[in-house]
Amino acid sequence: MLTGMQIAVIGGDARQLEIIRKLTERDAKLSLIGFEQLDHAFTGATKEKIDELDFSVQDALILPVPGTNLTGQVETIFSSEKVILTEDMLKKLPPHAVIYSGISNKYLDEITKKANRRLVQLFERDDVAIYNSIPTVEGTIMMVIQHTDFTIHGSKIAVLGLGRVGVTVARTFHALGAKVMVGARKSEHLARITEMGHTPFHLNDIETAVKDIDICINTIPHPIVTAAVISKMPAHTLIIDLASKPGGTDFRYAEKRGIKALLAPGLPGIVAPKTAGQILAKVLIKLLSEDMRNRKES
Repeated sequence: MLTGMQIAVIGGDARQLEIIRKLTERDAKLSLIGFEQLDHAFTGATKEKIDELDFSVQDALILPVPGTNLTGQVETIFSSEKVILTEDMLKKLPPHAVIYSGISNKYLDEITKKANRRLVQLFERDDVAIYNSIPTVEGTIMMVIQHTDFTIHGSKIAVLGLGRVGVTVARTFHALGAKVMVGARKSEHLARITEMGHTPFHLNDIETAVKDIDICINTIPHPIVTAAVISKMPAHTLIIDLASKPGGTDFRYAEKRGIKALLAPGLPGIVAPKTAGQILAKVLIKLLSEDMRNRKES
């Protein structure tokens, strides 16, 4: 139980609703910022504006998966008001307070560091990323079906990266009958790709590997699908970039070449927000419980 914990949930999408529901079930007291257009009410949760929030009593702040943008604005799909998180706000938090976000950026890193408050990025955790890879790959399958005129079965697919998402993507498309190649750099990853029954290639050889593919699925958050790579792809190739914004694809050149390239971060929140919210809520409850227990013992 989280009885006695004061938590502010600031902005977010439908995933946050499941988090709010689970936290109120655990008896936490919630302040909801950026939810005034939400009709549903939660027992133990109060809707507030960010300039009305008493930061000095908060044990934790829960931000949406993207955190903030580079100017501090927090995504709020249940509000028409602009919500900005600042360094001064974080400095008002108790020293023990923790800020939870899915991912971070330069702005969020800087204000939490200057405020001397702890930031926890949930998507850096293996358990969260692996669980989230399930709705991610389901959403990817949906996008492939919507944007192609051929079956996945028998198609040639290049998956870039063998991280936590790349493994699930490669395995699932292979199970659907696709001919899957996976690009990686580490020798142990290339060995694992072979063991999984896929065709490995080193990312240094990507321009050769993509010459006859039907679909390219990128999971690497760095410029990897460059103009030089896209120029080698067949004209019908579909690119789906699952990396966090801005992705790893040269979308300008893809459009110029006439190749459809789609940036698709945050698929779990789009295709399965309830499940994605439950994944985050489960981990948050574990971390919040540990934090509360540690403070009681200290």
